[in-house]
Amino acid sequence: MLRTRRRGRLAAALVPLAIVVSSCTSTNVPQLPSADSGIHKIKHIIVIMQENRSFDQYFGTYPGAAGLPVSDGRFTTCLQDPITARCIYPFHDTLDRNVGGPHGAAAAKADINGGLMDGFVAQSRGGLTCVHSVNPLCTNAKGTTPDVMGYHDARDIPNYWKYADNFVLQDHMFEPNASWSLPQHLFMVSEWSARCATSDPATCRNALDAPALPLDPGFGFKNPLTAPDYAWTDLTYLLHKDKVSWRYFIEGGTEPDCQDSAAVTCPPVPQSAKTPGIWNPLPYFGTVKQDQQVSNITDASNYFVAAQEGTLPAVSWITPSQPDSEHPDALVSAGQAWTTRLVNAAMKGPDWNSTAIFLSWDDWGGFYDHVVPPTVDANGYGLRVPGLVISPYARQGYIDHAVYSQDAYVKFIEDAFLGGARLDPATDGRPDPRPTVRDTVPLLGDLANDFDFSQQPRPPMILPIHPPPGPASAP
Repeated sequence: MLRTRRRGRLAAALVPLAIVVSSCTSTNVPQLPSADSGIHKIKHIIVIMQENRSFDQYFGTYPGAAGLPVSDGRFTTCLQDPITARCIYPFHDTLDRNVGGPHGAAAAKADINGGLMDGFVAQSRGGLTCVHSVNPLCTNAKGTTPDVMGYHDARDIPNYWKYADNFVLQDHMFEPNASWSLPQHLFMVSEWSARCATSDPATCRNALDAPALPLDPGFGFKNPLTAPDYAWTDLTYLLHKDKVSWRYFIEGGTEPDCQDSAAVTCPPVPQSAKTPGIWNPLPYFGTVKQDQQVSNITDASNYFVAAQEGTLPAVSWITPSQPDSEHPDALVSAGQAWTTRLVNAAMKGPDWNSTAIFLSWDDWGGFYDHVVPPTVDANGYGLRVPGLVISPYARQGYIDHAVYSQDAYVKFIEDAFLGGARLDPATDGRPDPRPTVRDTVPLLGDLANDFDFSQQPRPPMILPIHPPPGPASAP
């Protein structure tokens, strides 16, 4: 398993563009070590999921990372624009508000284009749908440049680059499924996206792009007749059975995505801990209801209280509302500020010395990425997204080149708190026909390798909520 040790931002090390495959970890469950050794020094896991950014868009020029292809200081990739017949190279996007492109399963397939990774501009030209109002962000007019080839660096996202400088950056983190927000958030808590005929998990069938939609309160354009029944097993079932505390924190406001993966804008859909939605699917899981755990889905304000008081649960998932989500057309700076507040709260609290924060983005948002995603089953992996590990035990200044999907978060939680038990229908007592047990895929790296549990816990690194721009990067 390869890693790059960084020494500042001098000459960037060239990293092979091919995916580096991590070694397979044993599926045998080892004897648990003492409570305060190794991974068991982690008592609190926080998963922060932002939205709709590719790795190349945020870290494509980060020194030492497997970023945008370069030769002699120049980008070597350009994609043909079907409107202007011009070839568009990667460029520094100075705008805080981005457009992106469609990001459903069909768009993922077209962007990847059999491994050529050349469909992004054409998709952005022809695939955007504006369903609500005339919006300048939806223009595909001749003479405009699609921003899917744009990239940001420390000038625009200085805090994200500082987290990478001081903790762990993962440059082969992939969305677990090649689709949009709702399937990904189902994967985040259950490693599957499906439709179920009844409350029996055996009746569930794979649904990569179109799981049953949550009921919306009437503001959206898709309104199913009945609430969905997510009958298959999610991770909270195992956590509850082993008396492991968890919370799913929701920022109140509006949903960060439309209930149509091809849409860029839509009427606002209210979001709160009490409204099941695209980013809040747990209330429709049968396991959550039968275990009487619905109250564990709570407002994000309670996260800040728990962090300050030292009462964080063992497992926290945190999702933003639209303005803080980084989902176009949300501001990049607003999303970075929200994430910084979350990380600062954990660092300032008494639980910091036993905390691991996993920060990622749910899908690629139509933005360009040059790395071909691995195939593990019919659902994915999806395209590459940024991944950061922030912890007092995180290796300092490392780039992890191992292959991950966000399924690795589930695996790490299972290893830290469940003795290595897996979300597996053959062993969890609730058989379902999911195509793959995702946390046992041999390709999946082990997040424990991003930590040095022999080191003394590192002190907090409190960052400004609204930081000044950092230095420019170079191709």
